[in-house]
Amino acid sequence: MPHEFFTTRQGHRLALSVAGPADGQPVIFLHGGGQTRHAWKRSAEALGTRGWRAITVDLRGHGDSDWPGDYRIQDFAADVLELALAQTSPPVLVGASMGGLCSLLANAGTDGEVSRALVLVDIAPRLNAAGVDRILGFMAAHPEGFASLEDAADAVAGYQPQRTQKGDPSGLKKNLRQRDDGRWYWHWDPAMLVAFQQGRAENDIHNDERFYHAAEKLTQPVLLVRGTQSDVVDESITREFQERIPQARVADVGGAGHMVAGDRNDVFLEAVLEFLDGLPG
Repeated sequence: MPHEFFTTRQGHRLALSVAGPADGQPVIFLHGGGQTRHAWKRSAEALGTRGWRAITVDLRGHGDSDWPGDYRIQDFAADVLELALAQTSPPVLVGASMGGLCSLLANAGTDGEVSRALVLVDIAPRLNAAGVDRILGFMAAHPEGFASLEDAADAVAGYQPQRTQKGDPSGLKKNLRQRDDGRWYWHWDPAMLVAFQQGRAENDIHNDERFYHAAEKLTQPVLLVRGTQSDVVDESITREFQERIPQARVADVGGAGHMVAGDRNDVFLEAVLEFLDGLPG
């Protein structure tokens, strides 16, 4: 999908890809830390064929968006809030991992409802600290880059052993860039990892009650899609979320870890489409 840009009030550009009719109800897909908008390509195209206007975005510091150097969770949330308010009608926000936390804070950022509905993909206000640390550990590995796409694919396979690996690693080109030294590097700002690590130490990305305060302001429909093999959101976290957010529905995706859409996109998409089809109006 070709991309365009949305410019925030601070002057930062966010790269977007859009699928579906211009007058379709908007659905904004928000990726996790270290990913890009390409993680949602198949899902967005499927929604587009169903008449939704599916928008995938590179969050600041990722992919083709600007890398401004400010990477606190509230900075990402402010961008999401601006993008949501710029739509012709309140969008459905689909946020994975960090993208889901941004969605929660964006919804808490105004007195009105920013989104029509919210889909949280393997993320909740309370997280398994060990799972968060494993994500940050993967992002911090290989600062020297990779000699080949095959080497990068091997690293991903080690992080996601539950996923069936594909023989052709060329798809990783969407998330990597080859520099002048011939090596391949993840396509996100290295300064972002420093901010994430500091945020983890200061509880900025693991502040349960702040995120629950945002979640408990939600009145719109909420769907939590959880990978049954996730080390970030376990069953106890899911139960607490349902108790504190009574209108929330939960869809478990068997055989999927934290990267639910990448592990079992067919099952993930089925759950999301069923949720969207059931929205009022």
